[in-house]
Amino acid sequence: MTMHQIPRPCVCTSVRRTARVLARTYDALLSNSGMNVTQLAVMRAIIRHPKEPVSHVAEDLEMERTSLYRALATLQRKRWVDLEDGTDGRSQSVSITQIGYVALAKADPYWVNIQTAIVRRFGYARWTEFAIELQRLADCANSVATSQSHRRAGS
Repeated sequence: MTMHQIPRPCVCTSVRRTARVLARTYDALLSNSGMNVTQLAVMRAIIRHPKEPVSHVAEDLEMERTSLYRALATLQRKRWVDLEDGTDGRSQSVSITQIGYVALAKADPYWVNIQTAIVRRFGYARWTEFAIELQRLADCANSVATSQSHRRAGS
């Protein structure tokens, strides 16, 4: 395949650029809550995985564990979360503190306003379809990564 036959623009660059714009928008509009969008996402993932290993939270967020631990360190300093040793002695679990729930309650109305405004401008039906397509794109990327790693392992 020649360079002019390669589909453009770059999928990864396009999605990352859009993610940065979205993150800046959410962070700016969440700023009065004292929380940024990454912290909000991590806190919500913790709620979805109570008493489970931190690795489950990382998987939920598609985040490297080291990146998640850095995010958790910030949340711990703010006293929004507690890390506890897991049952096997090798893993840890994380839980939201009472102060963390108060912080979430403060951030939630800001998030609702941002989310609603963006989806309203984008279009509710389009957003639903696009969310499905984003998941399909992630599945395609995972499939390519899996087939490439199998190909490398076999060579």
